Amino acid sequence: MKKFPPIEKTLEAYTAIADGHVKLENDQALVTSSNEAKTYTVTFHDNTYTSNDNASYWQGYLGYPGIAVLMLQGKLPYNKELAQQFAGVDWNKINQEYKRNYAQAADAVMTAKGIDKKKAETELHHVYDALKQLPIIVKRGSLRPPKAN
Repeated sequence: MKKFPPIEKTLEAYTAIADGHVKLENDQALVTSSNEAKTYTVTFHDNTYTSNDNASYWQGYLGYPGIAVLMLQGKLPYNKELAQQFAGVDWNKINQEYKRNYAQAADAVMTAKGIDKKKAETELHHVYDALKQLPIIVKRGSLRPPKAN
């Protein structure tokens, strides 16, 4: 059975793209964290994706770096307007503040930024449903998760 990330991780993917933290190359991407302390490596070949972010490496589900790559590859829906509203969010800080309660963290960000929560949640479900339908294989990357700079 496939495992899926918390739905709110899509917002972190939006931030990564909006902040220009995803550098796509031929068969891999480098994704820098929102606080710029870590850079993750996402590799892809056919429908197999690996990443050395904590979620992919330790939990076995595709983390936000992989979600961002799938969006930029056109395999997942990407709402540029909504992504821009999440630009500049330091998810590491906010997730620590809310003790990894991603739903509360996302709610706090949306409230602080005045984002239409219903509209954002509708888009999140659209992306999440598409992710569940993708015929991809997620594997642990050969690289261990990076330490903070």
